Amino acid sequence: MLLALGAGWAQEGSEPVLLEGECLVVCEPGRAAAGGPGGAALGEAPPGRVAFAAVRSHHHEPAGETGNGTSGAIYFDQVLVNEGGGFDRASGSFVAPVRGVYSFRFHVVKVYNRQTVQVSLMLNTWPVISAFANDPDVTREAATSSVLLPLDPGDRVSLRLRRGNLLGGWKYSSFSGFLIFPL
Repeated sequence: MLLALGAGWAQEGSEPVLLEGECLVVCEPGRAAAGGPGGAALGEAPPGRVAFAAVRSHHHEPAGETGNGTSGAIYFDQVLVNEGGGFDRASGSFVAPVRGVYSFRFHVVKVYNRQTVQVSLMLNTWPVISAFANDPDVTREAATSSVLLPLDPGDRVSLRLRRGNLLGGWKYSSFSGFLIFPL
């Protein structure tokens, strides 16, 4: 693309060019500058773009948040990415904004040796997959799993601690997901 800042022109057939003060903004073809029919405005997520990543910065001690052996929610206090706004930090769960196939991954680390950690990924109220860490001689053992799920709008995906204590310092425990394609 040819561009002359002083004249404010672009080569014929190229993307529209907008001059805003000292900044030059080049719009993508078919995308309106203010989020019109062509898609989202620059700096915003295009429709259908969904991704999240969250971590825990402190330990998950069942006595403080849930009873040991119960199916209490695992909360994530730091949200690194929440493209599309589907991750609800207050509940620690992801709510699907659009129908599609999603990928989810979680990684948790147990705090103590001689304990078992069991974590389940839940779709609404049903466990879909679980991961265990139960080597009695290893203190910082990890339980990790991933899954692809078809979701409808409003479906809720969360993690539940079934047994044990999770290590949170240094952000060892994480939960992430993204839309692979809409249906």
